[in-house]
Amino acid sequence: MLAGRNAVVQILGMHGVEHYQSYNVLEDDELRQGVKEYSSWPTVPQVYMGGEFIGGCDIMLQMHQNGELIDELKKIGVRSLLLDKAEEDKKDT
Repeated sequence: MLAGRNAVVQILGMHGVEHYQSYNVLEDDELRQGVKEYSSWPTVPQVYMGGEFIGGCDIMLQMHQNGELIDELKKIGVRSLLLDKAEEDKKDT
């Protein structure tokens, strides 16, 4: 769980996401079970954006790698720093 949480935090950081909420569901068995039932996803961490369940660490990593995370962030009004970097690189070529 901790490694997955750290990976999600690193991915968000690469995109420049500074504001998010995090809950340690390992401290509360009822909360941990509740989020698993709510999302129908058996593992934690679980990532939600704009109230919508996105997935776990593996899904976040996949979305980061294929560029889908930029679009998901855009849906909630967050411009990814990676998009800015790509545009700067395009100008330099």
